[in-house]
Amino acid sequence: MFCFACTGGIGSGKSYVIKIFSALGIPAFIADERVKELYNTDSVLLDKLVGLLGDEILKDGVLQKHIMAKKIFSDHNLLERVNGIVHPRLLEDFYEWRECRRREGSEIIIYESAIFFETPLFWTVVDKVIVVVAPEHVRIMRVMKRDGVSEEQVRARILSQWSDKMRISMADYIIHADGRRAVLPQVLEIVNSVKVKN
Repeated sequence: MFCFACTGGIGSGKSYVIKIFSALGIPAFIADERVKELYNTDSVLLDKLVGLLGDEILKDGVLQKHIMAKKIFSDHNLLERVNGIVHPRLLEDFYEWRECRRREGSEIIIYESAIFFETPLFWTVVDKVIVVVAPEHVRIMRVMKRDGVSEEQVRARILSQWSDKMRISMADYIIHADGRRAVLPQVLEIVNSVKVKN
């Protein structure tokens, strides 16, 4: 089974690229969505987070993500400790998901995460990395429209992430989702290159 990673900055067009892969019958593990699901369903994970961050992060058994975010936002050490709890559990969840896809007969899968390069724990589970890029002004407009936030807020979020230059330097494939170039042919070229090699 061949596994791609798909990553890119906020507003780059990752979700659209993943929709195309899905339409081609290639299953995608969306890390951000899976983490939210684990927060809702995994009591062991929640217990560990409460043990680290305190009872106030839970209300009626539901994780209060805004309280957790406030606690770890300005404390890098605490953020690392939270990641040390969450990321191994997410990796375990990915392995379970991957095994299900294997049993279903999938030959290619995709792991999507905005912070793939920032989480080395996941580097060994993928074969090739796709980086989705778009011009900064396009990304800003997309996020402003999608999230109803200001340009300054989007720029701050962009600055908190890796730059496209850094991501591209570690990419095996680049998809330009700039609104001018068609994305489908770029995706097909990548998928076909894998099928040819296999």
